[in-house]
Amino acid sequence: MIAFPLRTVFSILVAASLLVIVVWVSPPSPFSASSVSSSSVGRLDIWSIRRLVEWRPCKWWLEGHLTALPAETNGYIRVDCYGGLNQMRRDFCDGVGIARLLNATLVLPKFEVAAYWNESSGFADVFDVDYFIEKMNGFVKVVKELPADIASLEPFRVDCSKRKGQFDYVESVLPSLLEHHFISITPAMSQRRDRYPLHAKAALCQGCYSALRLTGALESKGFELLEAIPKPFLSLHLRFEPDMVAYSQCEYSGLSRHSMEAIDAARGDRKPWTGELARVWRNRGKCPLTPKETSFVLQALSIPTNTNIYLASGDGLMEIEGLTSVYTNVYTKSALLSGEDFTSMHGNTKAALDYYVSINSDSYVATYFGNMDKMVAAMRAVNGLYKTLFLSRRAFAQFTAEGLTGTELKKALWEAHQHDFSHGIGSALPDCFCEFNL
Repeated sequence: MIAFPLRTVFSILVAASLLVIVVWVSPPSPFSASSVSSSSVGRLDIWSIRRLVEWRPCKWWLEGHLTALPAETNGYIRVDCYGGLNQMRRDFCDGVGIARLLNATLVLPKFEVAAYWNESSGFADVFDVDYFIEKMNGFVKVVKELPADIASLEPFRVDCSKRKGQFDYVESVLPSLLEHHFISITPAMSQRRDRYPLHAKAALCQGCYSALRLTGALESKGFELLEAIPKPFLSLHLRFEPDMVAYSQCEYSGLSRHSMEAIDAARGDRKPWTGELARVWRNRGKCPLTPKETSFVLQALSIPTNTNIYLASGDGLMEIEGLTSVYTNVYTKSALLSGEDFTSMHGNTKAALDYYVSINSDSYVATYFGNMDKMVAAMRAVNGLYKTLFLSRRAFAQFTAEGLTGTELKKALWEAHQHDFSHGIGSALPDCFCEFNL
């Protein structure tokens, strides 16, 4: 046996200990095999980062902060909803709070019939009406049908585009409700719910997160779809459709001729930003990630390339090969459902299935921060599911603008995301949630 001086032995032990510590705390190399394999034993992935706080439903809402409903109603309110399913859902949820604020009876909402969204389904085609009315008992009055004396009337339209807070509605909308007895509203996008009395907040939270359940037929179809996806799986909400890119006013290089033609056709008079404006716009995180960029970010976060991924997205997704050439276990509703089932569905019902699968998935990743992403993040928080992540378009744009590529870019993306996966913060109707320290 070879004998070493005591000082040499001590130096070797210190060096070995430091090496172990460095290996343990360092994120995996984005290009190493272990960083993308399904058996990254001892390696960190994005879901392994210890969280310090969680956002959960507030106790005052869960415990039922109810103020008795007045015996007499001030009239009837119908919420007119426009856009995609989750935008309409958000507007309707706000409408529930406004109805309680004004002591109004809520009429079932009107969903826009829009050819643009391939849409003709209404509220009752997507949500269980009887369940909604039952769950809202004591929070706000809801009726399926109007009294005979006003059933034949069109509601008086009240412009709520600048009505955002409690006193706006009490001072400007309530007089119209008292005068006409039946009004219709579309809530403004930026509501000041923080100043609502608790009974109005509770009605809004109850309506959005407890009372809105899909119809039996849609829940059954959603469960069938959920069962068909190999487990465990990640639900990925990917937004790179022609209209989305055209609306963003962003320029992309390296896209196929077919994609460029589709984007140009969707642009109309809306032209992309150029020069310095384009650089500033992109660095603000305004440009949707391409499927190829999404694939790169997922690898940077050590999401294994053999992960089962359900693609929650609309029709017309472009450049999908940029994702599927790397992540090969990708599943879509069009492939998992029978052709007849799928072709008979409209925009709202397809979106409802994506929503159902996403709130029940093992993990959820969004490349955007739209209404569906906020709703899904919130519902996952309600259900205690916190593997929810919004990819940072801003970080990706800024790092690539700095010239980072390859391993350096992946390491920078890891650092940008490791403390940033969602705990309910920024979700739809955040006033329903409170911070809990872990």
